[in-house]
Amino acid sequence: MFLRAVNSSRTSLQFATSLKLQVVRFFPVLRTDYIGVSLILLRLLGHTNNAWRGRAKFVTISKRESKPGVTKCVLSMRKAMETTPTESSSETVREEVRRRYGANASGESPCADACCTSTDVIDLGYSTEDTAAAPEAANLGLGCGNPLAIASLKKGQIVLDLGSGAGFDCFLAARAVGKIGKVIGVDMTQEMLTKARENAQKNGFTNVEFRLGEIEALPLADKSIDVIISNCVINLSPEKQRVLNEAFRVLRSGGRLAVADIVATAPLPEEVKSDWAAYTGCMAGASQIVELEQMLQKAGFKEIKIAPKDASRSFIREWLPGKRIEDYLVSATIEGMKP
Repeated sequence: MFLRAVNSSRTSLQFATSLKLQVVRFFPVLRTDYIGVSLILLRLLGHTNNAWRGRAKFVTISKRESKPGVTKCVLSMRKAMETTPTESSSETVREEVRRRYGANASGESPCADACCTSTDVIDLGYSTEDTAAAPEAANLGLGCGNPLAIASLKKGQIVLDLGSGAGFDCFLAARAVGKIGKVIGVDMTQEMLTKARENAQKNGFTNVEFRLGEIEALPLADKSIDVIISNCVINLSPEKQRVLNEAFRVLRSGGRLAVADIVATAPLPEEVKSDWAAYTGCMAGASQIVELEQMLQKAGFKEIKIAPKDASRSFIREWLPGKRIEDYLVSATIEGMKP
């Protein structure tokens, strides 16, 4: 059975594969005149007209791996989504986000099918001391800021991280609250939880716990948390009001929300809002600042502060090159207090 690129005029390739098409990775390519990343459509030759959407990066293989001049296509392929994010149910959106981050945590996601484009944590506002204090494997570079810079954590506090990923912010928070404090990370992706728990065990973090759960329905008791942090996660939720309501519920009186996230400074173009890659890439799901402030107020938060970081446009530009996405989005720190 063969696959061919339907709309790829700059490539000349055939892929040999099996009937199992859910995960397709490394295919020898005999020739290509395009080096880079491209969105392509694929069809099964002679069998069906069903289109599959793929992203491919063509790179030269070393002589040790193959014959000189032969290239390899690193391809992630899945059935094209029939609906856009704005037309899909909340569960469909969550499942798509879960799929993308699960692949990233497992190291299976090709460079063209990642979540947020990996960004150097120094550019996000962390120090070299921070990077040295957390396990190297916990730093996936998937954030958009440094929530700990505004969290003002103290010894003995109980901290919750929404969408804790591989645990980078949790481990930094654990250092701040000390052994008498505690950090709880909640993530809906089992692969991320596995990675975070391994990081904690290997590096002796006894005051950090990771729980499976969705941030719209937190697996925590009422009034049990002192500070909530999060890094570039709330924008991914299709039900942001539920997230903020839940955050308010689990905070103690006087507790604080201190997160870094992507916000929209202008209405996003339809082509961005309807793009699944842009949604799961932390862009298309961003709320406008006024909308976010209203949701925080509705949840019950007081002393709300939303501070856009204009310097973040420099790395946001790299998340969707050539689309001027930085004209619409910016990273911001978001704060609120529970009375």
